[in-house]
Amino acid sequence: MKLTIERAALLRSLAHVQSVVERRNTIPILSNVLLEASDERLGLMATDMDLTIREYTNASIQEPGATTVPAHTFYDIVRKLPDGSEIELSLDGGSGQIRLRAGRSNFFLSTLPREDFPAAAAAELPCRFTVQAGEMKNLIDRTRFAISTEETRYYLNGIYLHAGTSNSLEVLRAVATDGHRLARVEMALPEGAGEMPGVIVPRKTVNELRKLIDEVDGGIEVTLSDTRICFTFGEVVMTSKLIDGTFPDYERVIPAGNDKIMNVDCRSFASAVDRVSTISTEKSRAVKMSIDGDTLRLSATSPEAGSADEEIPIHYEGPALEIGFNSRYLLDIAQQIEGEGAEFAMADAASPTIVRDVADPSALYVLMPMRV
Repeated sequence: MKLTIERAALLRSLAHVQSVVERRNTIPILSNVLLEASDERLGLMATDMDLTIREYTNASIQEPGATTVPAHTFYDIVRKLPDGSEIELSLDGGSGQIRLRAGRSNFFLSTLPREDFPAAAAAELPCRFTVQAGEMKNLIDRTRFAISTEETRYYLNGIYLHAGTSNSLEVLRAVATDGHRLARVEMALPEGAGEMPGVIVPRKTVNELRKLIDEVDGGIEVTLSDTRICFTFGEVVMTSKLIDGTFPDYERVIPAGNDKIMNVDCRSFASAVDRVSTISTEKSRAVKMSIDGDTLRLSATSPEAGSADEEIPIHYEGPALEIGFNSRYLLDIAQQIEGEGAEFAMADAASPTIVRDVADPSALYVLMPMRV
C-alpha cells in the first residue's frame, strides 16, 4: 500500500472516525483504524463493535492495499503536522510497519493485519427514509439532554425514535427521559417512515451523529431494522446497533389536566434561576418557585452558604402556588427554548409540570418537582 494525501482531507476524515475508538481497549484491533486504499480513494473505518463509522476521502493511490494503525496515535500525528502538508503513507510488508512522511517528518507506526479487523455486518435494513440535516439536529439537540446515564435502566440510555400521530397528523417523534424529566420533539413524518419500528438509538451513537452532521447541509438517509440503524450522508456511513429493550409508555407520564398556566420570558427566567441556584446545595440543586399573581419569586437556601431570592414578572392566572425543581433541569429545558416565551402548565407541588416553547409547539418537556 502506498498513497499520497493532503493533510486537511486526512485530518477531517480521521477526526470523524477516530472518536468512535475507546481509549481503553482489551481487544487490540479495536484500538486501530482500518485504512483501505483503492480507486484514487482512501477509506477509513473504526468500530467499537456496537457503532461503526466508515468514511472515504480522495487520495493519490500508487499501490492499493489495506492495513490497520493505532487510531489515536495516528490522529495525533496528523493533527500536529503543519497546515498544507502533503502526507505520504507507505506500508512495508516485511517489517509490518507503516511509514508516514510529511516534509522532514518521518514516523513509523506498528500495524495489525486487515484480516483481524471486525467485518462490517451486512444486515438487511428494510425501512428507508430521508431526514434533512437541520431537522435531525433539532431532534437530537432538544432531546439528548434528558437521556439517562444510569446503566441499570439501560433502555433509557438513548433516544426513542418512532412514528406517531399528533392532532391527526403523522409525525416522527424523538423522546428521551431519565425518570426526572422527559423531552418529546416531533417533526412531519418523512416519506417511507410510516412502517418503521419504534427503536432506541444509543447515547454514544446520538452524540457521534450530532458531531458529524454539523458540516452537513442536505439530507441524511436513514435505513433501519429493529436491531440496527444506518445513517448515510456525503462520504460517511454510520452503522449502529440499537438498544434491545422496551421503552416505557411515556404518554402516561405526560399529564393532561394541568390547569395552572404560567407564561414567563425565557431568558430572564433562565438568568434568574442561574443566579439564585448559586446558593443551593451541590447535591440537590433545589430552587423554589413561589407564584402569586403576576410575580414569580425564585428562592434557594443552603445551611452552609445562606439564602438567595429574586423576583421576576410573569403572566399567571390561578391560585398562589409553591413548587420546587432541580435548577439544572430547569436550565437544561430553558436552553432548548428558542422563542422568547416559555409556558409552564402546573397542577400542584407534587405533580409533573409541562413546559412548552410558546413559539414552537413541536417540543414538549415534562419535569418532576422536588420537595424544598
